Amino acid sequence: MKAPELGIGVGRYEHGERNSIADLGVKVGHSTIIKGDDIRTGVTVLLPPVKNPYKERLFAGVYTFNGFSKPIGFIQAEELGYIETPIAMTSTLNGYRVADALIDLWLEENPDGISVNPLVMECNDGYLNDNKKRAVKKEHVFEAFKNASLDFEEGAVGAGTGMSAFEFKGGIGSSSRVVEIGGEEYTVASLVLSNFGKREDLIIAGVPVGWELRDYPGRGLSMRGSISIVIATDAPLTSRQLTRLARRAILGLARTGSYGHNGSGDIVLAFSTAQTMPAGKEVHSIGFLPDDAMNRLFIAAADSTEEAIINSLLQAKTMRGRDGRTRYALPVDRLVEILEKYGRLERA
Repeated sequence: MKAPELGIGVGRYEHGERNSIADLGVKVGHSTIIKGDDIRTGVTVLLPPVKNPYKERLFAGVYTFNGFSKPIGFIQAEELGYIETPIAMTSTLNGYRVADALIDLWLEENPDGISVNPLVMECNDGYLNDNKKRAVKKEHVFEAFKNASLDFEEGAVGAGTGMSAFEFKGGIGSSSRVVEIGGEEYTVASLVLSNFGKREDLIIAGVPVGWELRDYPGRGLSMRGSISIVIATDAPLTSRQLTRLARRAILGLARTGSYGHNGSGDIVLAFSTAQTMPAGKEVHSIGFLPDDAMNRLFIAAADSTEEAIINSLLQAKTMRGRDGRTRYALPVDRLVEILEKYGRLERA
């Protein structure tokens, strides 16, 4: 169940057909690893809608709101303004293994390549998962690639398996918006890996839901988490403009109750599917929207990110993990009662 199905309205623009990053043709695949009492982790991959991202590079921008994070590949993406591999998400200490697997996949498709910049984003799932066991292997990354689809699960799957958000069960969430600019329709979508927040800070549709649920069970280790956000759009934008778009995702994050606590690594990667930069071509001709036309894209990035975070909570199921710890799913019945109390449900 996603926010609109409950009558939770976020923003002014319509959703895309799937209300997810799949509305941009981005396929998402998961490998979920649950073993024994202490392994609750996995990997998620996002496949841009090109045959070979190394040869059909997409414009991109990155933004670090709070640098308590260990993304792989952000420096080159920032410097050159494009991505050249799929994007992977996983748990903190597994990031390097996932990057290694991305390189193996790249070598299979590009045997003549010399160097590549794998992109891996991470959050620490150590509350439910024994991160130090580094359970993610090469075969899990390959499995996620094999499973990639436009119809994908959200919640406690893949990289989201062991994640927490506002001391509830968190994980993968996605949402999209469609805007009109100059007579053309463009889509902006967010996919998040949510793993942050203190319980009483949670805000949904402007309502202090976390404060109302502050005594709900399952609390522990608040403020010690992160969020990784991917923004995709089919609007023609330069890397500079995509960096500006990435920054607006943080406004949506803030509306859910994040304060960017010291231990929270909050990072964003934004890319456009509108045009590619073929490798080896000496001169490129590109188009892009004027900066004055970007306001609706900014709003869409903030709104889709806010809803993606809410969707990550709504889609996640209660999970028990290491040391007997439990992260409970956000209680939907209580949530509905609270939103009705504040008059914030949109019902037909």
